[in-house]
Amino acid sequence: MPQNGPVDGVRGLLRTWIRPGAVTAAQGLLIALLSLTTHVALFVLSLVSLLLIPVFGVGFALFPVATALVRFCAGLHRRLARWGGVEMATPYRPAPAGAQFGTWRRFRWVVGDPATWRDLSWLLPGAVTGAVCLAAFVLPLYGLEGMLGLPLVLHLTVGFGYGPFWPIDNLAEALLCFPLGALFLAGGLAAGRWLVWLHLAFARFFLPPTRTAELALRVRQLTVTRADTVDAQAAELRRIERDLHDGAQARIVALSMSIGLAEQLVGDDPEAVRRLLAEARETSGQALAELRGLVRGIHPPVLAERGLAGAVRALALAVPLPVAVTVDLPGRPAAPVESAAYFAVAEGLANVSKHSGASRAWVELGHADGRLTIVVGDDGRGGADPAAGSGLAGMGRRLAAFDGTMVVTSPAGGPTVISMELPCELSSPRISPSSGTG
Repeated sequence: MPQNGPVDGVRGLLRTWIRPGAVTAAQGLLIALLSLTTHVALFVLSLVSLLLIPVFGVGFALFPVATALVRFCAGLHRRLARWGGVEMATPYRPAPAGAQFGTWRRFRWVVGDPATWRDLSWLLPGAVTGAVCLAAFVLPLYGLEGMLGLPLVLHLTVGFGYGPFWPIDNLAEALLCFPLGALFLAGGLAAGRWLVWLHLAFARFFLPPTRTAELALRVRQLTVTRADTVDAQAAELRRIERDLHDGAQARIVALSMSIGLAEQLVGDDPEAVRRLLAEARETSGQALAELRGLVRGIHPPVLAERGLAGAVRALALAVPLPVAVTVDLPGRPAAPVESAAYFAVAEGLANVSKHSGASRAWVELGHADGRLTIVVGDDGRGGADPAAGSGLAGMGRRLAAFDGTMVVTSPAGGPTVISMELPCELSSPRISPSSGTG
């Protein structure tokens, strides 16, 4: 409506200009403080520890400590970069077993990691680019002071002040600080983004892993996920064998014995034969139900028939509390990915039923930028921890086999939100997204 035009304009200005500018100014201030207070000191400490290596081996113990401090500082810069929308992976090689501080193994591991020397090469030039980021905070602050009338207040109260470029001698010069302050604020917010971007772009030459390191990290990740997948498959095979042996196989053996005994009694005791056949019919039904349950645990028929959306809705209906299901999938993932997503949702809803104490839950499925996103949440007591040996760890291993990720947010008192992503492409597009409540 027309009366909302100015309000919408102010909100748009706040969302697209002022708020991002304030975030950039804060980011520039943190980068500058971190760079000016730590870089030179850490470089000097690292250099001195290297020079002390021949002196009774002091450097062997000191250099790994200095490297740990440098890596901590670099990690803070990576977090600040992530805050600004720039992703930087951690490039360091994993520490070998027994690589404690003060040991030769620790020193050899630190010295042999190329990321150690890249971090050291970045410290001094990074201090320069980081110091420049201080302007991203100072310029908007200087302009804001002018817009708030601080030079005018000083002129009226104490009789003197200082404008952007000159001392203030009269009221006209003091009033001129208002438009100049607006100019400094706008220019500072615009320039601050470029200054922070320049620092982050320069840091990306040093702090992320190199192409070779990325390949090595990828190989290690695939090795771990492959081992987890093999272990999970072996455990699944053992479960299937145990269920067959203790369940359906035992019932089929009992069925065979009942039928054999009925054959022997068919001419002598028809009433006993009828009882045996009734028991055999009941046993066969139980065996069939167990086989169906076993098949559902391997690959649910509902998943093949109705797809991931329908299968998740069926899961939601089986949960003893309201579960809102929202689906926005323009197609179907590949069968292995679809199965992994289904069992991840099933495990998440099972945890909600058993442990959360929730009154409601929700499941969201979507696909964007080549990634299947899954969210399972509840309003329960919280405190879910994947490291506690629960089913959440198994969910993470199942997803990792497909390069998927899982993030669990579960503060004490709730809510619990499990966010999962799986890289995949979709096929068989549907007409429109849908939602429902189980």
